[in-house]
Amino acid sequence: MTFERTNRREFVKMGAAVAGAAAWSATSYAKIVGANDRVRTAVVGCGDRMKSSLIPAFLQHNKELNFEFVAISDLWSRRREDGVAYIQKLGGPKVETVRNNDELYARNDVDAVLIATADFQHAKHGVEAVKAGRDAYVEKPLAHAMKDAKAIRDTVHASKQVVQIGTQRRSTPSYQKAYEYINSGKFGDINMVEMTWNVNQPGRWRRPDVVPLLKEADTDWKRYLMDQPYEPFDARKYLEFRLFWPYSSGIPDQWLVHQIDTVHWFTGYPHPRSVVANGGIYQWHDGRRNWDTMTAVFDYGPEDDATKGFQVLYSSRQTNAAGGIKEIYYSNGGSLDMDKQVVNSNGGLTAKAAAEMGMKQNMLGSFSLGDGEAASTDANTGVDKQTSANMRNWMECVRSRKQPNAHVDAGYSHSVALCMNIAAIQTGQKITFNAKTQQIMAGGKVYA
Repeated sequence: MTFERTNRREFVKMGAAVAGAAAWSATSYAKIVGANDRVRTAVVGCGDRMKSSLIPAFLQHNKELNFEFVAISDLWSRRREDGVAYIQKLGGPKVETVRNNDELYARNDVDAVLIATADFQHAKHGVEAVKAGRDAYVEKPLAHAMKDAKAIRDTVHASKQVVQIGTQRRSTPSYQKAYEYINSGKFGDINMVEMTWNVNQPGRWRRPDVVPLLKEADTDWKRYLMDQPYEPFDARKYLEFRLFWPYSSGIPDQWLVHQIDTVHWFTGYPHPRSVVANGGIYQWHDGRRNWDTMTAVFDYGPEDDATKGFQVLYSSRQTNAAGGIKEIYYSNGGSLDMDKQVVNSNGGLTAKAAAEMGMKQNMLGSFSLGDGEAASTDANTGVDKQTSANMRNWMECVRSRKQPNAHVDAGYSHSVALCMNIAAIQTGQKITFNAKTQQIMAGGKVYA
């Protein structure tokens, strides 16, 4: 790696300091529900992700850790009703329903919330929860606008709430082993990272069977928009939000953040130095605003030394599944393949090539990173081991008041990379980041 060990240690120390500042004293903690009593938890946004993954993951651990569902908050009446039935179907209790979060946080029987709303709402709903004194599990992406990323970071730092972000790789054993291996120095300096996320799914993020069921009278369109510019009610933008900016950026919001988060985690770099991107809507001309194909290049390294660093080449398409999900780290001695969950000498410096320059051979050994679980490209991944582990980590931290694995600073970092990627898409320019002012720059001017 090119990041100096001393700087990485400072980064880790900073995270530990944040954790310490957020931790409650034993006396303070004993006064709140959750120290020994049942942690009463509400669902905020009962859509596909909540039902397919978060609710089942929660119910895998709730009895052991003494958590229970008590309420569902969703703007659409149908989702509220379906959510109640779904929780009961999986063996949970019959829960109450509320029409919005104002009603939810007016209740005195809610200690924590699971948030899985539209992408642009995550940070805003997280801020609401924390300001209301509730712990929260907030789905990724944390934020795709810098003002929202800053707002939730600052709100969590000023609070004593436990907030976990849904970047579940951080709770996955194989990724934890990869982090330890890279930071041991045995892998060597990272000189390239190659990432892909490819599917061939015309209906990806489409809900043609559900869109006709949503009527404006059954929801609260203005509340759904939050602070976005007003536009007339559109059931597609409500239910298929991943296809439409500004409700989502699509590929970067949904997939990039998972993978780029591991770059920040493994290396200690909190954000890229620069980002460029290209792509378009090449095949699925279904009214979407967001690209179906994207390639982006992220440059990482010390801010004061352009001779050190590495690139992340990120490509994703929804038009051909060849290649699937790929996440490979390269050093001079070989590769760390997170898809296969192995370290090997592929691409390492051979004896012949080294001899030509009077150098020594550099070939990593070959070994497995363990029994982790590879990511899935299925439309609804279900309760995978990664999500289950991340949910459990959050629940345990609600009990212990420790900092969770996917803490808000990690979420802020992936949000910076995401916002830079979006700026590159929207401007066609090389995007940089001013670390001092925490602003995204395009063409020497502040973008956001």
